[in-house]
Amino acid sequence: MRQLTAIEQTNSIRPGYTRQMNDEALEQIQTKIAFLERATSELSDVVFRQHREIQALEAKLKAVADRLSGAQSDEVLRPPDQEKPPHY
Repeated sequence: MRQLTAIEQTNSIRPGYTRQMNDEALEQIQTKIAFLERATSELSDVVFRQHREIQALEAKLKAVADRLSGAQSDEVLRPPDQEKPPHY
Protein backbone atom coordinates (compact mmCIF):
# COMPACT_ATOMS: atom_id res chain seq x y z
CA MET A 1 0.00 0.00 0.00
CA ARG A 2 1.45 3.38 -0.96
CA GLN A 3 1.71 6.27 1.47
CA LEU A 4 -0.20 9.47 0.86
CA THR A 5 1.64 12.73 0.31
CA ALA A 6 1.10 15.61 2.71
CA ILE A 7 -1.27 17.33 0.26
CA GLU A 8 -3.23 14.15 -0.27
CA GLN A 9 -3.47 13.70 3.48
CA THR A 10 -4.67 17.27 3.89
CA ASN A 11 -7.23 16.84 1.14
CA SER A 12 -8.42 13.55 2.58
CA ILE A 13 -8.86 15.15 5.98
CA ARG A 14 -10.58 18.23 4.54
CA PRO A 15 -12.42 17.19 1.42
CA GLY A 16 -12.95 19.96 -1.11
CA TYR A 17 -9.83 21.93 -0.16
CA THR A 18 -7.21 22.42 -2.84
CA ARG A 19 -3.78 24.01 -2.99
CA GLN A 20 -5.37 27.04 -4.66
CA MET A 21 -7.86 27.42 -1.82
CA ASN A 22 -5.03 27.22 0.68
CA ASP A 23 -3.10 29.91 -1.24
CA GLU A 24 -6.21 32.11 -1.27
CA ALA A 25 -6.71 31.60 2.45
CA LEU A 26 -3.06 32.43 3.09
CA GLU A 27 -3.37 35.59 1.01
CA GLN A 28 -6.48 36.64 2.95
CA ILE A 29 -4.69 36.05 6.23
CA GLN A 30 -1.68 38.06 5.05
CA THR A 31 -3.98 40.88 3.95
CA LYS A 32 -5.70 40.90 7.34
CA ILE A 33 -2.34 40.93 9.15
CA ALA A 34 -1.15 43.87 7.05
CA PHE A 35 -4.38 45.74 7.80
CA LEU A 36 -4.09 45.01 11.53
CA GLU A 37 -0.44 46.11 11.60
CA ARG A 38 -1.38 49.40 9.95
CA ALA A 39 -4.34 49.93 12.29
CA THR A 40 -2.12 49.18 15.30
CA SER A 41 0.46 51.69 14.13
CA GLU A 42 -2.19 54.38 13.57
CA LEU A 43 -3.72 53.74 17.01
CA SER A 44 -0.29 53.90 18.61
CA ASP A 45 0.24 57.32 17.01
CA VAL A 46 -3.12 58.51 18.30
CA VAL A 47 -2.37 57.33 21.82
CA PHE A 48 1.03 59.07 21.74
CA ARG A 49 -0.54 62.37 20.57
CA GLN A 50 -3.23 62.14 23.23
CA HIS A 51 -0.57 61.48 25.87
CA ARG A 52 1.24 64.68 24.86
CA GLU A 53 -2.05 66.63 24.88
CA ILE A 54 -2.89 65.31 28.35
CA GLN A 55 0.54 66.35 29.63
CA ALA A 56 0.07 69.86 28.22
CA LEU A 57 -3.41 70.12 29.76
CA GLU A 58 -2.09 68.91 33.12
CA ALA A 59 0.61 71.61 33.02
CA LYS A 60 -2.00 74.28 32.22
CA LEU A 61 -4.27 73.03 34.98
CA LYS A 62 -1.40 73.16 37.46
CA ALA A 63 -0.58 76.73 36.40
CA VAL A 64 -4.22 77.79 36.85
CA ALA A 65 -4.41 76.05 40.23
CA ASP A 66 -1.19 77.78 41.32
CA ARG A 67 -2.54 81.17 40.22
CA LEU A 68 -5.81 80.56 42.03
CA SER A 69 -3.97 79.48 45.15
CA GLY A 70 -1.76 82.57 44.93
CA ALA A 71 -4.77 84.84 44.50
CA GLN A 72 -6.45 83.32 47.54
CA SER A 73 -3.24 83.72 49.55
CA ASP A 74 -3.07 87.42 48.61
CA GLU A 75 -6.59 87.99 49.85
CA VAL A 76 -5.94 86.28 53.17
CA LEU A 77 -2.77 88.28 53.86
CA ARG A 78 -4.37 91.74 53.41
CA PRO A 79 -5.22 93.61 56.55
CA PRO A 80 -8.88 94.63 56.85
CA ASP A 81 -8.12 98.33 56.20
CA GLN A 82 -6.64 97.42 52.77
CA GLU A 83 -9.62 95.35 51.69
CA LYS A 84 -11.29 96.56 48.54
CA PRO A 85 -14.99 97.23 48.82
CA PRO A 86 -17.20 94.60 47.13
CA HIS A 87 -18.21 96.99 44.31
CA TYR A 88 -14.62 97.05 42.92
